[in-house]
Amino acid sequence: MPDDLRVNDWLLIPAAELHERFSRSSGPGGQSVNTADSRVELSFDVEHSSALPEWARLAGLLRDAVAPPQRPRIATRPGRAANERRLEAKRNRAAIKRTRRYDDRHPD
Repeated sequence: MPDDLRVNDWLLIPAAELHERFSRSSGPGGQSVNTADSRVELSFDVEHSSALPEWARLAGLLRDAVAPPQRPRIATRPGRAANERRLEAKRNRAAIKRTRRYDDRHPD
């Protein structure tokens, strides 16, 4: 059973009101995907919770519903310094790989 869940500085949900459910995770996962219950769902009953005040139950949903949509990100091109850092990192990585290379013309 989980500990009490602190949502923010004034809301603490008691562990007794939290419900855990374990199940097998869906989707890819390799050869050990179906051997363990690796997904955990944590839930609690909002309507019957003693920790949640009456005014807080719907207020958050309404606040989120009427909030203006987030501005979409405007795509920009990387700057010159960023591009040079990327190319320098590529050169360094290539140099590291070059030192690992076995050259049969010059056996040591």
